[in-house]
Amino acid sequence: MVTHISLLFFVSFILACTFLSKCDAGDDNPKLHIVYMGSLPKTPYSPNSHHLSMMQQVFVENDSTNFLIHSYKRSFNGFAAMLTNHQKEKISQMEGVVSVFPSKNLQLHTTRSWDFLGLSKSVKRNRAIESDVVIGVLDTGVWPESDSFKDEGFGPVPKNWKGSCAGGKNFTCNKKIIGARHYTEDTARDLDGHGSHTASTAAGNYVHRASFFGLAKGTARGGVPFARIAAYKVCTALGCDSSAILSAFDDAIADGVSIISISIGSSYQENFEEDPIAIGSFHAMAGGILTVNSAGNSGPFPASVSSVSPWMLSVAASTIDRRFIDKVVLGNEKILTGKSINSFSLNRKKFLIAKKNSEPDSEKCSKDSADICECLDSSLVEGKIVLCNGFSGYADYEGGKPIGSIIKDFDEGFPPFVSPLPSLFLSANDYDILRSYTNSSKIPKAEILKSETIKDPNAPIVAEFSSRGPNKLVPEIMKPDISAPGVDILASFSQVVSPSDDGYDKRSVKYNIISGTSMSCPHVAGIAAYLKTFHFDWSPSAIKSAIMTSANPMKDSKDEVGEYAYGSGHVNPISAVHPGLIYDISLDDYIQMLCNLGYDSTKVKLISGKNNSCSNTIDRSLVRDLNYPALAIDVKSNTSFTIKFERTVTNVGIGKSIYKASILPNPKIKITVVPETLSFKSLYEKQSFVLTVTGNELPTQTVISSLLWSNGIKNVRSPIIVNVSN
Repeated sequence: MVTHISLLFFVSFILACTFLSKCDAGDDNPKLHIVYMGSLPKTPYSPNSHHLSMMQQVFVENDSTNFLIHSYKRSFNGFAAMLTNHQKEKISQMEGVVSVFPSKNLQLHTTRSWDFLGLSKSVKRNRAIESDVVIGVLDTGVWPESDSFKDEGFGPVPKNWKGSCAGGKNFTCNKKIIGARHYTEDTARDLDGHGSHTASTAAGNYVHRASFFGLAKGTARGGVPFARIAAYKVCTALGCDSSAILSAFDDAIADGVSIISISIGSSYQENFEEDPIAIGSFHAMAGGILTVNSAGNSGPFPASVSSVSPWMLSVAASTIDRRFIDKVVLGNEKILTGKSINSFSLNRKKFLIAKKNSEPDSEKCSKDSADICECLDSSLVEGKIVLCNGFSGYADYEGGKPIGSIIKDFDEGFPPFVSPLPSLFLSANDYDILRSYTNSSKIPKAEILKSETIKDPNAPIVAEFSSRGPNKLVPEIMKPDISAPGVDILASFSQVVSPSDDGYDKRSVKYNIISGTSMSCPHVAGIAAYLKTFHFDWSPSAIKSAIMTSANPMKDSKDEVGEYAYGSGHVNPISAVHPGLIYDISLDDYIQMLCNLGYDSTKVKLISGKNNSCSNTIDRSLVRDLNYPALAIDVKSNTSFTIKFERTVTNVGIGKSIYKASILPNPKIKITVVPETLSFKSLYEKQSFVLTVTGNELPTQTVISSLLWSNGIKNVRSPIIVNVSN
């Protein structure tokens, strides 16, 4: 039998290989692989025995037991094993195997944000129903002693919960954190901070007077503060291993979570059958569980979104109406304003500014590294404020021992972050003013003030770092799906790591301020869980549709790619509760889409566990007819086109109602809807329509419009995106 210790050992081994480059990639050297075999058979079946039998066929001279790392056997079928390339090829040819791929290392991608979304403390809640909702968080674990995870007033664990508290070393569950498992270390305790932050954003309890050293002070809470949390630790500071992620999905589905939140992803788009998050979320969807996934932090580059499977809800990051600024007062009393999350105060004292960070002929520091503060000469900068002509992600504060730093901001679109000492970023123009003052003054001095917050009237705007579409794998599926707060979010944190993630910073905090699509993802997971409390029997696609079609339109991003930056718009939780109409998608619909994409019928049968897979006519062009809440298509430039989309909506609002269609006009294309009016006589009645888009020989560009169904009370909006490319 495969032991949990062996999984931990080999996950640690593969992470070390990835980051330390100490593993020979030769054919004879075994590497961790995932053998994906689709759904579990419905007939009596022993996964462990079958997996060992398959392994033994390729380990002729050795006992295969020690090379089988983990069997996926609770929610889907497959295993993780140490295989050579030759063994991998042999297993991939075996009957019942969908895919064999290397286990890769994926990356980890509040007081004000919920009020900004309209989900205030006084919003309507049913505490009894909400306490039956369980959010499964796949991340770095949680810090169980956090005030956000206290369980005062919580009743017994929900009756339908089938999980356990297997948190390992120094970890205890309660009635708030009702489940915990670990796959990468010997504990589910969060030693990074990321998992505590995401879990508390989704479902943290009310914590009054939470702040980061007085900044962003208020009541911290999650979207569903009375819901339960199950923590699945799949990541360390080194990253998140694919085999551990699949193990967590396997357990979370069987444990009975209501929603899965996973702020993890690759740096590129992967085929569904080799993407561990796409695989896990498919089987979650088949089990009635929606997976919410971060879009990625590789923006603003086109097609940088990594979360592209249609059964997941992929979340972009946007700003809220609170912005952190910081100021520096020069010796001549001139004040320059920049950005930082700087909790330090210099107590009205001005300090010397270092005129140089190292000597020109220094053997220790090159000029380039000294200019950006990667190397600092303590004899020149200790106790002074250093000027950094840019930032690479590392500064030599420990070696140089400066009192503070001022950094030239080459990318003003990126948000501030927590600094390990008094520090701020200045625009290029203001930095040049500071540099001129420093060079012209005999004794240049400055005081860096503590950060403050101001109101941002332009919010929400999609963050520059947020990954962009289009979805190159399946262009007909718009990605990302939705945008949510992901900039400067205050939430719970681990108390064994510094808030700035800098070894120089020895502080410990209960709450930290972080940015990323990792932060926007749990906002939407919390909203999906909130919707569950009103519609416990809704399918994952129904919840997803409600969130997408009720979203607020957003201002265009700086790169002007519109919906490819923010999806359907900015999430609106109150409107999503009663969306009026939904675009529902069944498991069979997704299976037919895979068939139309060209997936082998034998593989689709294994993935779905259904014998009649790909029995209908297979046509690649019909992928666009998946009943998705957005309508997207790729067309060739300088070619006339007519594209038809078929959609079906379900009435979940008022029994007798009439919805009329309207189109946001765009002179570059012609759009018609037939019929233009949908008349419903009863609740849950379905009505279909055809939307046709026509265009003439357009040059390369992205053309945006939208379809709105309205009954005068409810507005159901779907983006229309025509990507004209070569």
